[in-house]
Amino acid sequence: MKRFFFFGIILTLAACQKKISTDDLPLLNGYWEIKQVGLPDGTLKEYTINTTVDYIEVKDLSGFRKKVYPQLDGTFDTSNDVESFSLIQRPDGIEIHYKTEHSEWTEKLLALNDGSFTVTNAENKTYTYHRFQPINIKK
Repeated sequence: MKRFFFFGIILTLAACQKKISTDDLPLLNGYWEIKQVGLPDGTLKEYTINTTVDYIEVKDLSGFRKKVYPQLDGTFDTSNDVESFSLIQRPDGIEIHYKTEHSEWTEKLLALNDGSFTVTNAENKTYTYHRFQPINIKK
């Protein structure tokens, strides 16, 4: 029952969402933290605390994603790992094609606005991200 309820919510949200266009893609720019993952069996995993944040930068129909580590002073530590991607407009929506030296994968962009975005992958996992709000504790 829980599974059907979860998928019903996803389908309702998808039906109510305006179609994402390439003009909306600059909304992906910035810092994002994962909020929840919907699994294929209908369960929902919530993330209340994140030690990493994704930094996404889009220009035209390509971009990159990088893991950063927020610090208490409002700055970020970062690694050298970068996931490059291209964005492709399909009749049923926009796909994000990632390519690293070790792997390739695709996600479909389901929802996008100034404060959140949602994608799904080939494993039928649905990831929802919210814009990151830094904690700044000054000395």
